Amino acid sequence: MDTLTPRAGLPRRLAALLYDGFLVAALWFFIGYAVLAIFGTDSNQVVDGVVQTDSAVSALTFALMLASSSGFYFWFWRRGGQTLGMISWRIKVVSLDGSALSLTQCLVRYCAAWPAFFLGGLGYLWLYLDPNRDALHDKLSGTKVVVMPKGHKPFGN
Repeated sequence: MDTLTPRAGLPRRLAALLYDGFLVAALWFFIGYAVLAIFGTDSNQVVDGVVQTDSAVSALTFALMLASSSGFYFWFWRRGGQTLGMISWRIKVVSLDGSALSLTQCLVRYCAAWPAFFLGGLGYLWLYLDPNRDALHDKLSGTKVVVMPKGHKPFGN
């Protein structure tokens, strides 16, 4: 990846995140249905109009959701630097030297992106202050998100 490749702006990043969010939500729905099929409705009860789920089942569901979403991003980032949403919007995440992300970079990027988004988007808005137009989780993980040329083929020839 040459150094002249432009960094991706906020609208492209958010659009790709929205696309990927739909895919991750679909995974989470599948996990929810699978947990429900395995444990049935006996692990749930309604108390004062509020559904309460067994804490072990809730913890398992949360762990599966976390594993599936991190697995989704790690696999795509390590494989080719692009999730399906990133392919649609022609952006790619790479190490600062242009190489594929390491597992450590994936972990740091994934863990830092959640608060970057949910704290009012401050981590993403950082790219307007940064001279390289990197978001805060890019800085922390030693990565950059670049715009790919129109002829780019994400899966090779």
